[in-house]
Amino acid sequence: MTGFARTEGEIHTVLHNISWQIEVKSVNGKQLDVKTKLPLQYEDLSFDIKKIVSNFLQRGSVSVFLDIKNDQSQLQVKINEELLAQIAQKAMDLHFIHQDEIEKPRSSELLAVKGVIEVVDNQLSDEEIEQIKVAILENFEQLCQKLAQDRKAEGEKIKKALLEILNKLEKIVVEVEKIADGLPAKIKAKLDEQLKMWLKDSTISEDRLAQETVYYITRADIREEVDRLKVHIKTAEELLNGSGAVGRRLDFLCQELNREANTTCSKSVDIELTSLGMELKALIEQFREQVQNIE
Repeated sequence: MTGFARTEGEIHTVLHNISWQIEVKSVNGKQLDVKTKLPLQYEDLSFDIKKIVSNFLQRGSVSVFLDIKNDQSQLQVKINEELLAQIAQKAMDLHFIHQDEIEKPRSSELLAVKGVIEVVDNQLSDEEIEQIKVAILENFEQLCQKLAQDRKAEGEKIKKALLEILNKLEKIVVEVEKIADGLPAKIKAKLDEQLKMWLKDSTISEDRLAQETVYYITRADIREEVDRLKVHIKTAEELLNGSGAVGRRLDFLCQELNREANTTCSKSVDIELTSLGMELKALIEQFREQVQNIE
């Protein structure tokens, strides 16, 4: 099932303002396949991200993108304001006392005093990184909840469409069953008429002709296929009206429905039956396409 969701988050530490953006994209897939694209420093989150996704989704190809920004550079200049004020006051006092000997202090000279300016390594500490990772995973879990809700809403629409297709299939199967019930007698009558015309002077026994007729009628009988179609349609309806992931089982039912429809067409000796069989195949293909969009 297709889906897209995005979220943003941020966290503040003593020296840093960290913000991030997470995007999740999902497309149809028979299995759950999760791919992540994370900054190098956060690649170890990949396992936890995949685990969280698996808690909410069971099928689909899912891509997760994480972008992190730090509004502080790796190096930061800090001024010891208290020390600077003390030195500046002392320098000014000396200047007033000894104006002829000592010039008024310059800011560049004051800042050059050891300890006034400090260059701080602004890299994140291990503790800060762990704190950020925890916040990102919590944010990501909330995003997955939203994605799952969106997919559920879409799933309800798909469910409605699938039930409508099954309803159409049921109606066609009813028509096929009517033809199937009358087919043996119709075939026998047609064969009897043809055999009488073709075999007027034949030496073939009536018993042998009866055996061949029964064999031909049996081969053309589709009542078993009709029964199986009805069972598969009922099972599909029960799955759709139930709960939990049903995509894989519906995939299997699509194969079974298609097999019975193919057999019906191959056995058909009636134009109307062939036409109905083709309608069945078209609807089953529509059903299969929609099933690819659900779990």
